[in-house]
Amino acid sequence: MVRILPMASTIRPSISSSFSRFGGVISIANPSSSSRFNSLHFSSTVQSPLQSFGLKASKLFRPEGNHKYVKTIVNMAQGSTATTQENALEWVKTDKRRMLHVVYRVGDLDRTIKFYTECLGMKLLRKRDIPEERYTNAFLGYGPEDSHFVIELTYNYGVDKYDIGSAFGHFGIAVDDVAKTVDLIKAKGGTVTREPGPVKGGKSVIAFIEDPDGYKFELIERGPTPEPLCQVMLRVGDLDRSIAFHEKAFGMELLRRRDNPEYKYTIAMMGYGPEDKNAVLELTYNYGVTEYDKGNAYAQIAIGTDDVYKTADAIKLFGGKITREPGPLPGISTKITACLDPDGWKTVFVDNIDFLKELE
Repeated sequence: MVRILPMASTIRPSISSSFSRFGGVISIANPSSSSRFNSLHFSSTVQSPLQSFGLKASKLFRPEGNHKYVKTIVNMAQGSTATTQENALEWVKTDKRRMLHVVYRVGDLDRTIKFYTECLGMKLLRKRDIPEERYTNAFLGYGPEDSHFVIELTYNYGVDKYDIGSAFGHFGIAVDDVAKTVDLIKAKGGTVTREPGPVKGGKSVIAFIEDPDGYKFELIERGPTPEPLCQVMLRVGDLDRSIAFHEKAFGMELLRRRDNPEYKYTIAMMGYGPEDKNAVLELTYNYGVTEYDKGNAYAQIAIGTDDVYKTADAIKLFGGKITREPGPLPGISTKITACLDPDGWKTVFVDNIDFLKELE
């Protein structure tokens, strides 16, 4: 069985489904003065995306009126959605978010650790074994987890091979000298799939290598940077849709966009700060390709947040799918929520304070 994060059974109630995403037609029986709207009972313990961003659901419904009033309710719901989305956008922008780590599966943990430390210059930051769940994690990177973007490798007992698929692209690493790094990797028996040279249509010197499991790494020649592990490239089927989602639901900034018609692709760099100082998400759209095979090797990116509950509600408001309702993980009490973007890429949001406690 493949496992990445243990999933809690606790489900936090939500009424978002009752509203048809707050914009569709609401089917309500003709109310009478004695009716209590039994079909739309809202418990005081339930918090919806509307409530999270400042609008009480109780203000939308009252036991009086007729079909004309029902139409008014629908209009109010639609208007409140716009207001709530504005509130959500404002909160997402002020939330303290940072890309924490990228998670993927490997077939031989010791072999991968050896390659990353000897060939790519990473450090093994920590390792944890979960025998009851039959998996082991190793965290590697170029600096402490509380300030750097790192890799979380997952080894599932007895599984030595995974399918990377065609949707995952590569990881990016900034190095001082691409040619010297490539020579070192060759000397250690690594696989070089693209020799050092200028990027197509640009001037940046790059090279591509593969790790022992077949994951591609782009080596990017760049001056000193606080974040050498600088990119995760994923392919998407609709670039405009993906940019809008990551801006609104994830609070990322579109750092730059570049179209390359000669090679029939467009890229968009998304992140929480400048490329030369922060890890970024590189979204790639290949002309005419709307779907890809994701395989079962790549797992997810983890992002820090001040409030996993508000984060989950904002994701719902902007069209994301919550796959793990917000709440604490069993055993370690770290609060998380997990979601899928419109292309089916998984992201986990982790409570910032809980994450720092974990590192202690």
